[in-house]
Amino acid sequence: MLTVRLARGLSAALLVVPTFATAQALAVRQALESITEADVRARVHIIADDSMGGRDTPSRGLDLTAEYAAGEFRKFGLTPGGDRGGYVQRYALKSPPPRSDASDRIVHASRTTGGVPSVRDKKSGATAPNVVGIVEGSDSLLKHEYIVFSAHMDHVGTQASAGGDSIWNGADDDASGTAAVIELAEAYSMRDARPRRSLIFLLVSGEEKGLLGSEYFARQLDRQKKLVANINIDMIGRNWRDTIAVIGMEHSDLGATLEAVSKAHPALGMQPVGDLWPNEHFYFRSDHYTFARRGVPVLFFFNGTHADYHQASDSPDKIDAEKEARIVRLIFLLGQAIGNADAPPQWDQGSYRKIVDRSYQR
Repeated sequence: MLTVRLARGLSAALLVVPTFATAQALAVRQALESITEADVRARVHIIADDSMGGRDTPSRGLDLTAEYAAGEFRKFGLTPGGDRGGYVQRYALKSPPPRSDASDRIVHASRTTGGVPSVRDKKSGATAPNVVGIVEGSDSLLKHEYIVFSAHMDHVGTQASAGGDSIWNGADDDASGTAAVIELAEAYSMRDARPRRSLIFLLVSGEEKGLLGSEYFARQLDRQKKLVANINIDMIGRNWRDTIAVIGMEHSDLGATLEAVSKAHPALGMQPVGDLWPNEHFYFRSDHYTFARRGVPVLFFFNGTHADYHQASDSPDKIDAEKEARIVRLIFLLGQAIGNADAPPQWDQGSYRKIVDRSYQR
């Protein structure tokens, strides 16, 4: 366990920004400063509030979460990447899961927050939302390559529990990751903070039902958008204060890049480690796998499970927002390193043969 701790303020972190030209260094410093403990806490409390009903796929609460995220992306000035010029991308659910929260699951489109259609589309039956925002890269050539920052908005809705609480808030799983992607979008949208490559901020649904939203996004993606990396964030608000597991480090040179970034910024007080639970097969259990099997190098930020995992007790008051803010800052600096590198990330060839060649047929 790393013992170096970040001061409660941002002063220590701001001394270790990347060595860019003066103007960009100032912009990156300001962007890093925008990632705060207070913002993380506020976002998690919004997303994992009881009013969201546990964010089942599909549900009223899930659509409200998508509406909130779309509104934030619009406020930051991100380019919409969803349907019909909006931020929300909807996909049909062939066999809608049973209802598990409020009986009224209809959320009407809102022009002011990105246009979120109703859960039940008259033509296709039940549908669910993804939210997609884009920051264009600063380099005329490399802007055609994309880094995807992803997290899943959904959880498991409402169920009976031993403690009598029927709303399974999913604060760590995965309001923590959803809040992180929104914080990253805000930071990267700040003037002159964008890297050379373009960035996609992707919030998906249906992860708990089998990676449905990320699969739909990947199938619909414009083939002219070359994905060079996926950074997936699923549960980063609990457990160790100074350590974060990053699954997939050994499968590409993204692992070496992350280690270099971490060593260059010790004041963050956040040590990345590899997969501590290989027998649990977490590499195959979150949305990064959608991209990995299609040949995109990935990293999966994950704090491991805990007693509240998939329980009604996974509540927002238990999130360590100060720790999460440091992880998000680390991911922001990692994205700068990937986004500004001359060459895109490269697979380990043995891993590529095992994960891509054997698991995915186009």
